[in-house]
Amino acid sequence: MTQDTNLPGAPHLQRRDADLWLDGTRLADLAAEFGTPLYVYSRNAMRDAAAAYLRALAGRPHLLCYAMKANSSLAVLKTFADLGLGFDIVSAGELARVIAAGGDPGKVVFSGVGKRPDEMRAALDAGVHCFNVESAAELETLSAVASRMGKTAAISLRVNPDVDAQTHPYISTGLKGNKFGVAHDEARAVYHRAAALPGIRVAGIDCHIGSQITTIAPYLDALDRLLDLVEQVEADGIVIAHIDLGGGLGITYTDEQPPAADELVRQMLARIDARGHGHRTVLMEPGRSLVGNAGVLLTQALVLKPGAEKNFCVVDAAMNDMARPAMYEAWMGIAPCHQRTEAPLTWDVVGPVCESGDWLGRDRALAVQPGDVLAMLSAGAYGMAMASNYNTRPRAAEVMVDNGRATLIRRRETVADLFRDEILPS
Repeated sequence: MTQDTNLPGAPHLQRRDADLWLDGTRLADLAAEFGTPLYVYSRNAMRDAAAAYLRALAGRPHLLCYAMKANSSLAVLKTFADLGLGFDIVSAGELARVIAAGGDPGKVVFSGVGKRPDEMRAALDAGVHCFNVESAAELETLSAVASRMGKTAAISLRVNPDVDAQTHPYISTGLKGNKFGVAHDEARAVYHRAAALPGIRVAGIDCHIGSQITTIAPYLDALDRLLDLVEQVEADGIVIAHIDLGGGLGITYTDEQPPAADELVRQMLARIDARGHGHRTVLMEPGRSLVGNAGVLLTQALVLKPGAEKNFCVVDAAMNDMARPAMYEAWMGIAPCHQRTEAPLTWDVVGPVCESGDWLGRDRALAVQPGDVLAMLSAGAYGMAMASNYNTRPRAAEVMVDNGRATLIRRRETVADLFRDEILPS
């Protein structure tokens, strides 16, 4: 009899007897067919994650925008576009990806602290929904660009509420010391300036306090600060039509217990309603929580190096394929695609890149032999999107699975691809 066991945080990932399956597909079979390193995503896992937000937002004006920096592969974008989602972008390149995937530019919010004038022009030509403005200087530039084009830019100010999201310092974005947003005590004056500028239409207010947030309290603290400011700005005669609550909801990598997306939304909407702001359109910008636990990174064990202090399992994926451990010292689950029966040993799982920081997991209990395929879990977010070609390593292929059907959505790069655009001097 086949015994199924779901893995923590990823309901579409199962251990069936000895084998690991994702959305009806045996992962070892995908490694054999497409090679490794290989990213594999479950389309159903993405749909289910989006459905939790949409259920909670139903019945009131809203726009759910996928923060595509988490994973910008075209097939991923199309999955969310087909569900009617908009997109949170931070570059003109991301806007071009939205359009290429069939997304609606009219459902795009353009965030980011350093938008270039040419990117502003591209966004205005495409007809994006709103610019999330992050400084007074950006506001002046956007006004000049829009005026020269004879267009009007809808804007919201990204307000920095000085709220601690209780997450890794590199992904905390709502404190005074962070580079993001307009300081809370300066925002009222910036709104006055925005209302007076040509080519600018004030549309809303925005807040994003960080990423991989696992409690609701920081969201509610930031929301209260945001609503205080809305009331002050509207008392000055400036209408705020929408409230953008940002994103940042965490996922389960190991033992984290983040709130369910619909519960987070329910509590935030209840606070908005209790303070008399229920008539406003609500925007949200989730990223990691829509794709993180929908994906895995498959890698093959190359060499086992037992040592006096450490045992090293060298695999063919590396920090250029998955930067999170090296960048954030992030813990991500590692599981064999076929479970061996012998007792596990403790291994550091490392890649072949010429850096001591090239590791995927430390002190992992694994029964592994050369040739075995391992799955790095929760790899759907900030994996392929942050991949590089360091050490002249071609980036991995990507596959989407849907109810047992696997589709190649990005071919594996070749070495020739990597220097195709380089020019030797004569």
